[in-house]
Amino acid sequence: MTTFYIEQFGCRATQADGAAIERQLRERGFAAASGSACADVVIVNTCTVTAAADAQARDAIRKLHARNPAARVIATGCYAQRAPEELAALPGVSWVVGNSHKAKIPWLMDSLVDGTVQSATGFVPASALGEEKFSLLHGPAKILTGDIFEQRALLAAPVVGGEANHTRPVVKIQDGCNSRCAYCVIPFVRGRSRSLEPAQVIEEIARLSASGYREIVLSGINLGTYGRDLTPRVELIDLLRRILDETRVERLRISSIEPMDVTEDLVALFAASDRMAQHFHMPLQSGCDRVLAAMHRWYRAEHYARRVELIRERLPDAGIGADVIAGFPGETDAEHAETVAFIRALPFSYLHVFSFSQRPGTQAAELPNQVPASAIKNRARELRALGDAKAKEFRQSQVGRMLRVLTLRSEPDRAERTPALSSNYLRIGVQGRFAANEWLDVAMTDADASIGELALSAVLNS
Repeated sequence: MTTFYIEQFGCRATQADGAAIERQLRERGFAAASGSACADVVIVNTCTVTAAADAQARDAIRKLHARNPAARVIATGCYAQRAPEELAALPGVSWVVGNSHKAKIPWLMDSLVDGTVQSATGFVPASALGEEKFSLLHGPAKILTGDIFEQRALLAAPVVGGEANHTRPVVKIQDGCNSRCAYCVIPFVRGRSRSLEPAQVIEEIARLSASGYREIVLSGINLGTYGRDLTPRVELIDLLRRILDETRVERLRISSIEPMDVTEDLVALFAASDRMAQHFHMPLQSGCDRVLAAMHRWYRAEHYARRVELIRERLPDAGIGADVIAGFPGETDAEHAETVAFIRALPFSYLHVFSFSQRPGTQAAELPNQVPASAIKNRARELRALGDAKAKEFRQSQVGRMLRVLTLRSEPDRAERTPALSSNYLRIGVQGRFAANEWLDVAMTDADASIGELALSAVLNS
């Protein structure tokens, strides 16, 4: 029996793609290997959000080929869609499959086993492409990509491993993006915004809940645009209401959502139900209006601050996180300081800091006044230090509070504590050993070490 292994990189959406591929391969009779070193075929599911992500994927392919030279490598994902020729030139790569054709990987696996490429609806084998259309081939591998903006399907399956610790499945309900932020390559490698039908979402969540999962995370590339492509049009808040009404999910969490999609009605829904995780991750990118305009972001600092204040008014203990970019082209020292001051004034509980990375094909890559690498590094370091301070301040504010947490899989080197996650996205080490996927009521006792003590003597299963 042919074995496969999927090497995952990137965001939750990419992981959901990998989970869907795994489901398809298992259904076709392929067996999952325990690692890349013992697999017949290794599928490398790439990210391309930064140059560092590209380098990480190339390095991983070289290393896995060195460990297992007999393995046939299929490189896929966002990097494969953006620059297939770069991946095709790497040793060990048999095929490069863009996001446009990722759903056809199961058929491609058949070809690697029997030496022939079997065609299927919508699938054009690389060998059938004319010389002009196949001009991207610069290496021994075959390349299969197409116009991502013609893609209408949404490839996804629940992610139940990795970061989720087999406890918190991630369900991708939306893919693609219609926005054109100046720095972002994702719309060009994932295509137009598209959504799963509400009935499919409900069915998947009901199945996961019935299987015993207690917290489910909804994810997407631009989650707030969910349903706008459907006929009839559906709003994200209406989907959330249906999930709460029609399924037994005990806690529902949403991933990143744009600030302009955080409405009064949405916050009110979160405040009205203890089944909604009190956690908002809203990309900020900059606290300077001029830089936000240059980025083609659809809000200004004042608008963003109002959203944070709205959340704090209704949910005073909610976790609020943000993405921030250091060193966007043309950003001055004064504008960076403006961002720092803006963040310092708001009650963030954590930051994700990204150093600006030139992405080929984006407007920002061609802008003048690129910020020197040394300045970007220093600004990112300052923002990360501020993020650490904000996280510590938030943890300190939770000391003494009673928190209901969901236990995760125990870490071998932390036998005396069980990792757990609160509604407001605090990761807490609970004193003692407990099984994964159980509710515990704990009191935060040590902000610096994020330690909590069990408030009740028994595990709460209700």
